[in-house]
Amino acid sequence: MDLYRRSGGKMLLILASLLCGVPVAKSCLQCDSTIRRIHEDFILSAPTVQDQIELQNICDYAYVTYKETSQVRQGVTDPTTLYRAKTEYQSEFDRFLETDHSGSLTFDTIQIMEKGRKILEKHLDAFISDGLCPNTCGLLHRRVMDCISCQYKMYICPSLSGQQDCGVFPVEAEEGGQAVLNCFLPWHRLLLAKPEYYFSWAPGEPGTKKLDENDFATLVVTHDSFVVLNQLHLDEQGTYRCSLQDEKGTIYYRVTFLLSVAPLLSQTHRAVVTLPSLPHKDSYSPFQPTEDLLVAVIAMVTALTLAASVGLTLVLGMMMNRQQAVKELRRRRVEKYAQNTV
Repeated sequence: MDLYRRSGGKMLLILASLLCGVPVAKSCLQCDSTIRRIHEDFILSAPTVQDQIELQNICDYAYVTYKETSQVRQGVTDPTTLYRAKTEYQSEFDRFLETDHSGSLTFDTIQIMEKGRKILEKHLDAFISDGLCPNTCGLLHRRVMDCISCQYKMYICPSLSGQQDCGVFPVEAEEGGQAVLNCFLPWHRLLLAKPEYYFSWAPGEPGTKKLDENDFATLVVTHDSFVVLNQLHLDEQGTYRCSLQDEKGTIYYRVTFLLSVAPLLSQTHRAVVTLPSLPHKDSYSPFQPTEDLLVAVIAMVTALTLAASVGLTLVLGMMMNRQQAVKELRRRRVEKYAQNTV
């Protein structure tokens, strides 16, 4: 009995070393250390060595199916997709461990491994269709994980059109107004390099002639994806271009803006009102004032104004004299009172 236990223990150690030392074809789901660890712990927890060998064979075959599943789907993933697949599969495996497997451990193990393949397939399908190459135009160089080697590598996503040009957009503004040129797209965040936005400009009425590279002058190179043009002048209209490129000159994305600046509406000038000429004396009418009458009225108003000014001056002078006399009288009374007191 002791010999059997010793031999069984040795076989268990040999199996554990094989599990740790033999390289297996790792797929995306097994690129996570947590998944590898729960598989190893599950196999070593089998009641007999024979059960452990059977579970190991099932697990090895599952790795093969996982590998095939990922290879059919470009063989790559990103950390977010791997995390989602791992989390869902780990939750399923935890429920599997809580289930009673007496008499059906082998069958149940096959089922949970197949469920892991379906989970991997579901998340890879979503990633390949929507997340791997989201650039409908432009060139995307992004960082992905290889599902076979579990190493990160660069993956190139060419545009569907095969060109880096992503369209021409008309922009209209008024003289003295503002124009915003924004060339950001969400997939720009996935670029492996750290490119910058190059804004350039070709003056002139946009769309009137064919332009080449020599017609464009660089305006600004920045990490910001937009520029704001304030206080626009008529001579600032033209063809503006935004290109996303790295220091080596690789262009990942480019758009063109056709900026038209409309002049402000000219203000309507009021016509100078010309008074009608005064009628001649021979056409005198009591209802039409003559030039002599107007002169007389102006002279009268002027005389009354002067008279009023003179009268107001006299009144103010009299009031000031009266106040001065009152002050003098008070002063004399004070002096007289002081003398009588002495």
